[in-house]
Amino acid sequence: MNLTQKQLALVAKVSTPTISRFEQNAKDIQLSSALQILDALGMTDKRTLLFPEQSYAVDLNDRIVFWGQAGEKRVKCMIARAALDDHFSERDRLRPKAAFEKYRANIESFARRKYLLGRLDAEDGSILIQTEDILYIA
Repeated sequence: MNLTQKQLALVAKVSTPTISRFEQNAKDIQLSSALQILDALGMTDKRTLLFPEQSYAVDLNDRIVFWGQAGEKRVKCMIARAALDDHFSERDRLRPKAAFEKYRANIESFARRKYLLGRLDAEDGSILIQTEDILYIA
């Protein structure tokens, strides 16, 4: 970015010696300072996917549909029936809705990881969790 240490320190709101220690890969730099420097350089990822809505539904393909929130954007999330049966049914003791309710936090975590990895449907930007996602993203 062609910034001097002093200029970067001003932008990152840290001291010039902190920039120097950061550049030298010093072990004593505070995490908050390192994050401020990385943020000033545009190297941090501020994306997140939250799940403020507790409602969900079952669609025509027998998938559980729930919604995430990425800033102002609402993101449709789904988990396939096979994924629920394979990974959350507790040896067929839980039906799909009960499995989703019991393991919702885990399922939301998988949806968040797919979102952060950019694994969205190309057409509508939705997230579909399938059995293989749980095996490879876990």
